[in-house]
Amino acid sequence: MEALRSLGQLVLALSIFSHLSLLAYSSSTQDLQIISAERRIDLTSHIVKVFLTLKVENPGTSPVSEVLLAFPPTQVDHLASLKAAITVGKKKKKSYVPLEVNPTELPDAPNGAKSFTISLLNPLNAGETATLEVLYILTHSLEPFPEEISQSESQLVYYRDSAIILSPYYIKQQTTFIRTPSTRVESFTRVESTDRAGSEIKYGPYKDRSTYSYSPIIVHFENNNPFAVVEELVREIEVSHWGNLQITEHYKLAHAGARHKGIFSRVEYQSRPHAGGVSSFKHLLARLPPRVHSVYYRDEIGNISSSHLRTDYLRSDLEIEPRYPLFGGWKATFVIGYGLPLEDFLFESPDGRRYLNFTFGCPLAETVVDKLTVKVVLPEGSKDPSAVVPFSVEQHLETKYSYLDVAGRTVVVLEKRNVVPEHNSHFQVYYTFNPIFMLAEPLMLVSTFFFVFMASVAYLHIDFSICKSS
Repeated sequence: MEALRSLGQLVLALSIFSHLSLLAYSSSTQDLQIISAERRIDLTSHIVKVFLTLKVENPGTSPVSEVLLAFPPTQVDHLASLKAAITVGKKKKKSYVPLEVNPTELPDAPNGAKSFTISLLNPLNAGETATLEVLYILTHSLEPFPEEISQSESQLVYYRDSAIILSPYYIKQQTTFIRTPSTRVESFTRVESTDRAGSEIKYGPYKDRSTYSYSPIIVHFENNNPFAVVEELVREIEVSHWGNLQITEHYKLAHAGARHKGIFSRVEYQSRPHAGGVSSFKHLLARLPPRVHSVYYRDEIGNISSSHLRTDYLRSDLEIEPRYPLFGGWKATFVIGYGLPLEDFLFESPDGRRYLNFTFGCPLAETVVDKLTVKVVLPEGSKDPSAVVPFSVEQHLETKYSYLDVAGRTVVVLEKRNVVPEHNSHFQVYYTFNPIFMLAEPLMLVSTFFFVFMASVAYLHIDFSICKSS
């Protein structure tokens, strides 16, 4: 009986806690309202960038420290980056302070809508307002239609969204602007208050929209920009305390646009570059760090000489050209390697540990990486490695054996999917290292030469004959 009574009390406590959490969520959504919302959707590339400005007001009686964002489930699957900031000051003195954004679960969200929480710096008191700037990036959100095109055809794509901003709050006034790469728009959904001027489509302004309002729209337009997608990229960063940093990058590149149909005419492609293969690409730009050296670029066949390197004191631009232009559905694999001076990237922390400060992400401009693996190969003898990355990644350790290694080198492996250029930020790998291990390889070389020398001397002085000559 005592066990049943305690079990009943536990169930009652859990039910009360769940009801309180529901009330907390509902009160947080009811205590806020959006005075004005402006959304600008940039479709000029195959990477969709959405800029959202929200003016939030607290009409309630209690302070609110979080603001919720809602996304349809189809967009969450393609959400690569989500950042938020709050505006401080006015006009010329205006500045933006980054805010923390984390996924959250709302049990009462309709139609599988996914939510994220923006944590404010200071709680928003009753009657106060705040202006939030939100940037989120979507990948693989442009659907080619038709799915196959010939060499002379332009590429048309679909973009699906809502004319009304999906939000858990009541919105007094909102407007959506959609920008396309050119003025060629085959069709777009017309709803209430729809207007178009050149390459921009305007939906709104809409007033007094209730929570989770949704109005689906489709825009069918021309987009001949390169749909460069790296299906898999493996970056290996090898640290050598002898003064060098060696980078090796293995690429599996694909054109993710409308698939090419028919035959490919090299003559038409070269004689009419603006009419034949306008949606293809044959050049890629890799932005490398300054003071780069020993650069090479090759594929399965061998070294590719069609590349150009421009360097200055700020950065190095490597323009590469695959062996053939890439049309929709075509793929290419290649390797880029280069060296860097270690002193520009390896530092010592106040606690005596050493750390590598390097850039995460893909060096290729305007490229989506479906799967990125960064391997940091530390010198032999390194201990207690740890990585600090400004966003969530999967981490684990490996061991690699190279020339003259005895115990092997520790490898810090970082993996992330759906990587965009906004992920090209610095990360750090900390480790401890005893300088005595730098003598391991020279001592091993000296010992090897000494052993070979002594073996040669012994071989020359030993008589292996069976019987002595008379």
